[in-house]
Amino acid sequence: MATPYLQVDNLTKSFGDLVLFEDISFGIAEGQRIGLIAKNGTGKTTLLNILSAKESYDSGSIVFRRDLKVAYLEQDPHYPDDITVLEACFRSGTEVTEVIAEYERVMASGNHDKLDDILQRMDMLKAWDYEQRAKQILSQLKINNFDQKISQLSGGQLKRVALANVLITEPELIILDEPTNHLDLDMTEWLEEYLQRSRLSLLMVTHDRYFLDRVCSEIIEIDQKQIFQYKGNYSYFLEKREERMNSQNSEIDRANNLLRKELEWMRRQPQARGTKAKSRIDAFYDLEKKAQQQRDAGNVRLEMKGSYIGNKIFEAKHIYKAFGDLKILEDFNYVFARYEKMGIVGNNGTGKSTFIKMLMGEVTPDKGEFDIGETVNFGYYSQDGLKFNEEMKVIDVVQDIAEVIDLGNGNRLTASQFLQHFLFSPEKQHNFVYKLSGGEKRRLYLCTVLIKNPNFLVLDEPTNDLDIMTLNILEEYLQSFKGCVIVVSHDRYFMDKVVDHLLAFSGNAKIKDFPGNYTQYREWKEVQELIAKEAESTAKAKDEKPKQETKKTEEKKKLSYKEKREFEELDALIPKLETEKTQLETDMSSGTLSNDELLAKSARISELIDEIDEKTLRWMELSEWI
Repeated sequence: MATPYLQVDNLTKSFGDLVLFEDISFGIAEGQRIGLIAKNGTGKTTLLNILSAKESYDSGSIVFRRDLKVAYLEQDPHYPDDITVLEACFRSGTEVTEVIAEYERVMASGNHDKLDDILQRMDMLKAWDYEQRAKQILSQLKINNFDQKISQLSGGQLKRVALANVLITEPELIILDEPTNHLDLDMTEWLEEYLQRSRLSLLMVTHDRYFLDRVCSEIIEIDQKQIFQYKGNYSYFLEKREERMNSQNSEIDRANNLLRKELEWMRRQPQARGTKAKSRIDAFYDLEKKAQQQRDAGNVRLEMKGSYIGNKIFEAKHIYKAFGDLKILEDFNYVFARYEKMGIVGNNGTGKSTFIKMLMGEVTPDKGEFDIGETVNFGYYSQDGLKFNEEMKVIDVVQDIAEVIDLGNGNRLTASQFLQHFLFSPEKQHNFVYKLSGGEKRRLYLCTVLIKNPNFLVLDEPTNDLDIMTLNILEEYLQSFKGCVIVVSHDRYFMDKVVDHLLAFSGNAKIKDFPGNYTQYREWKEVQELIAKEAESTAKAKDEKPKQETKKTEEKKKLSYKEKREFEELDALIPKLETEKTQLETDMSSGTLSNDELLAKSARISELIDEIDEKTLRWMELSEWI
């Protein structure tokens, strides 16, 4: 039996009249990896803050195993601006950093009375090599300037420093709040692999569904103030949640039908005082409560008309942009097609957001221009566009933009109905903006962009801080969107569902136009990296051949008859393979292939590359003796 680490019983938390969760209970044992899922504003971050003692709760109990080493990664970590990266790693407030701080105080004071005890604790906690561990983890997270000030770090770099802080302490239980936010794809995959390899127990909130699927073996959902547990990964959760929703909807329908009958009885017998009548009245109120539960709407598609968009969208002509020695774009040319859905990927700092800002006119290219069509009506969701009057009501924020939205075919949607589709209940719509959670404000910002009915959507990191339910709705919206889309995102699942090709930014103005989704791109990239490694290994092996072998080879004067035949066959075969490869690449770039065809041709290209490399090496070997 696994060792219990944490037990939560009958936990309740509210803010005024808003009850987030009520009498919830769950536990975490050694080796468990739990993903926490809920809509924005229903208490995910609050629950994590309660477990890390950063926030109080109304009632219930939280019991950790004695001496359990716990670490917590906040969604938005903060450090003093004037400290260095390495100094930040000594501010985690853990037992290790506290004993190091105590050791330094004792040494500085000259009073060594408690030194023996401190030295023993330093040995026990492996505190002597803490700094080395910190540097090692930071390097793995691509933070190499340990003396850099916190104030100089980007959002992604700051997140990595905080993540290093958590991992250095070698905890037994780790609590993570949106660990992949602001991390680029390489770092997300590194963290994914690290957690898969480790024996850490974890409780995690994340919107990254691939991450959830691959790291977590159990899902906890907060819904309607209660906890629902699913003993499987995210794919299993989706299946079982749908079953639960269908069952719940059936129960609500039955309760509503029965409620109508009971309501008639209540009206007929207002003066009934008998025991049976009283129990029936109590049952009536229970039934009424069940009937008033929110019915799950299921996968309702929101198909928007979108304003007319002409054949001319935009053309990038000879764009050049640099910041000092850092080149972002160099002689970049691109003609955007009608109804195109493009994804932009790449590590932080490679120029993705700069490209978007140039397109939107917020940043001016050093050379070149963007020629934008007259019918293009942009809808722009930016990382830093979250600006509201906090004293306004949610419904007023949207109604100030549009009272109704035209869906086409004579169908119209009011602002209130539109907000409901994006999970703002009528009650929530009449809340003030300042009462919303961070994720709910992001959702509201998204609504303000979409309700303008644009025909060209530009979305810069739209998945950060949005819950999974909202992401599902957004994905469905974009799939049926009758216009153009450009998405910058580190969310692999989202990109796979929404885009049909990618611009991959590699840094130093290197950009690859890839015909496929992110998973296909990643597979192609892995093949390229493997080929590069093999070529490097082959070259190295050639250089390191023993002298005896070299001499033996030198003694060889001419080819055998069989080898000559082999050479002639290779001479004819290699060009044929090259031609086939070129044709496949042309087909993949055409934009006319289905996903299955793309995958098949991509697999064949990989095979051809391996075969060409193998045949070419053999041809070169034989050619030396011709």
